[in-house]
Amino acid sequence: QVQLVESGGGLVQAGGSLRLSCAASGRIFSDYAMGWFRQAPGKERELVAAIARSDIRTYYSDSVKGRFTISRDTAKNTVYLQMNSLKPEDTAVYYCAADPRSTYFGISRDDQTYDSWGQGTQVTVSS
Repeated sequence: QVQLVESGGGLVQAGGSLRLSCAASGRIFSDYAMGWFRQAPGKERELVAAIARSDIRTYYSDSVKGRFTISRDTAKNTVYLQMNSLKPEDTAVYYCAADPRSTYFGISRDDQTYDSWGQGTQVTVSS
């Protein structure tokens, strides 16, 4: 497994931006597809963005498409989630996770595929 530490959460007004970072250690970072999940109070955890091992393919949920961007800096062992045009409904705890099973170009939407998780970072968007 790989160890993951998120940072960058906080309180922002609607329409604002935040950039989340997820620093990885312990294993070869490029061996993993990476995902950002979020969980709001009373709701199920959902995948909002993911990037394949190849870095060529990405996935975005419909709720964030066009506003969020996932990227990876392999030299820094870090994956980012740039969040723009934030809405109150984006309020949640955001988690990054590592998937060692997907193929080089594959992305899994199943959280059971991800075997390493960070501790989460709170994002609160005020109206």
